[in-house]
Order: sequence, then structure tokens, then C-alpha cells
Amino acid sequence: MTGGDATPGSPRYKMAIFDFDGTLADSGDWFLSIADDVAERFRFRRVPQEEIESLRGHTTREVIRYLGIPRWKLPIIARHLHKRLASETHKIALFEGVEPMLEALQAAGVRLALVTSNAEDNARAILGPEIVARFEQIECGASLFGKAPRYRRVLRRAKLGAADVLSIGDETRDITAARKVGIDAGAVMWGYARRDALTALAPAVTFEAPGDVVTAVLGQTS
Repeated sequence: MTGGDATPGSPRYKMAIFDFDGTLADSGDWFLSIADDVAERFRFRRVPQEEIESLRGHTTREVIRYLGIPRWKLPIIARHLHKRLASETHKIALFEGVEPMLEALQAAGVRLALVTSNAEDNARAILGPEIVARFEQIECGASLFGKAPRYRRVLRRAKLGAADVLSIGDETRDITAARKVGIDAGAVMWGYARRDALTALAPAVTFEAPGDVVTAVLGQTS
């Protein structure tokens, strides 16, 4: 892990940019519950239960190729998912430990941002107003592989250098996007992608639990 130059008692990073689904929100089971319906509607390959774990070990691009989804369909599928989730946000909970993690980071002076491909209304409904208020920037609706421009926008608005910022996500595409922008990438182990798929991309830091994020961002020793 690199990070900016921290003085004793100051956070290692000035800002943490969080992904939403699979990082803050435990939405994986919900997505799996509707996967067959979506596959039938948009005519791509269904995934048998026994293949799910294997796919978690592949990059996002590899999964899309395996499912046989053409790139032009991705925005259409995303809009459908966002619309369907809008009526079922009550089924999605935050991972245990997320709320105290965000509270601890903000209390220590770390600035928080959210960058997600999900719709803003969905993210706000699931997070709730108190948690939403902790984020100084919320960038929603990013295309599946369009997070890098959103990261750049966050940095520009925050007036921060890349070395002062850590992105935190659960998928290989989160690491790739962070690398394009030059910010450190942190990978959580409780989300979608399997550990071996994430560590193969050599993120700056990995997290086993939300509490580990606080320890790393604040530059504390565990």
C-alpha cells in the first residue's frame, strides 16, 4: 500500500471512494435471484448454480463474454436492473460493519465519495439519509466499464491528487478503473469476485472485514 505522505496521527488517505453493490450493499443474492429472468428477457446464457462459484473467479469482461452478452446490450440491461431494483430496495441490506466503518472514517477526517453503476435513487434508498449525508460526492449510473472518468471527476471536484485517494471495491473492474486514474485500489473480500481473481491484479490493499478499511485508511497498525 502506498498512499499520500501521512504525518503522525493523520489518515494515510484523505479520501476513500467506495463502490456500492457488493462493497457497501449486500445485493449479490438479489441479483442471483433474478438472473434467470433477466437472461431469458435479454437472451443470454443462463448460469447453472454449479457454475456460479467458478465465474466469480473471472474478470467482469470474461464473465460477460461467457454469458454471450454483446456490449450494446449492457446499458439496456443495466436500465432494466435499476428499474426492477427500485421497487425492491427493501430486500437489500448493508453488510454488517459498514455503517460504523463510514462513521469512523468521517470522524477521523477522511472524505468519502461513492461511485457506482447503480442508479442514484436506489443507492440513496438502500443507504438511508443519514449514511448518504456522510458522502460529499455521489457519482451514480456509471457504465459497467466507465468508472475511471467518474473517479477523475471526483478527484477534480475534491481538488485532491491521486496519491491522496483510495478506491474500495469488490470487483476486478474496480481495480482496473482505479489503476487507469493512478489511485490506489483496495479490494474487499466479502463481495462478488473471488479472492484469487482480485489478488491476481495486485491491489494496493485487501480487506477481510469493514473494520480493516478503517485500520488501513487511517494508517493504523492492526
